Amino acid sequence: MKETKELKDENDIVDNVEKSNSMRFLAAFNDIDYAIKTRYNFNRSMGFSEAVRKAVAYNYTVRKYEDDLIGYGRLRNAIVHGNDDFVIAEPHIDVVEKIEKIQRLLTTPPRALETIARRDVLLVEADKSMREVIMMISSSGYSNIPVRNAKGEIIGIANGQKILDSFGKYLIAGGKPNVFLDSVKIEDMLSKLENSDYYAFANKDITVEQTLMLFHQNSKLLAVLVTENGGAKEKPLGIMTAADVIRMNKILENY
Repeated sequence: MKETKELKDENDIVDNVEKSNSMRFLAAFNDIDYAIKTRYNFNRSMGFSEAVRKAVAYNYTVRKYEDDLIGYGRLRNAIVHGNDDFVIAEPHIDVVEKIEKIQRLLTTPPRALETIARRDVLLVEADKSMREVIMMISSSGYSNIPVRNAKGEIIGIANGQKILDSFGKYLIAGGKPNVFLDSVKIEDMLSKLENSDYYAFANKDITVEQTLMLFHQNSKLLAVLVTENGGAKEKPLGIMTAADVIRMNKILENY
């Protein structure tokens, strides 16, 4: 019993000893190296700089901090000596704090559903007239409202600008305003859109960084809908729009 207590006391002493800058830097560096290579199935023997450059195409955080990470790879080699990682220099505290921030972003990233997504997702039924949809957009203040058909499946997004464009083309073609507003259904308008790459689905675990990457990869993307497993037939749990991109960047900057 006495030996157990003494061992516990010794562990407490070790835990309470403040880590040096080099220890903190190397721990963060190793975590980042492991996270990048395992997440994207890179060979573990791949050099750190090469892994960073390859991950830029997949990860918004790596893309943003690419130059810093490449520099940290060189710094890591400068502060250690030999295969036993014998430390020969101490990095500045500002460098340590920044690499630890990047470490947090890559290893425990904030989830979009918990930080940025609007949870009260307003839906409009597919058989609603354009007049009803326009009134709903105006009264709600939301310019992107998911459209649900009779089977409970999300078939598109009622977007204010797309509705305006469709209305304009209808008038140019000689159509009457009241016919468009009262006889055309939102599902009719959506069926005439050339593609559906203006919205996307994601599962409940999507991170803020992954959401930003979706908007970065697709300039036409207006909204990302979050469901349990990322399926169109599931109940929407949250929604993020292009208007949230600035807030997403701020969340990552202050994380």
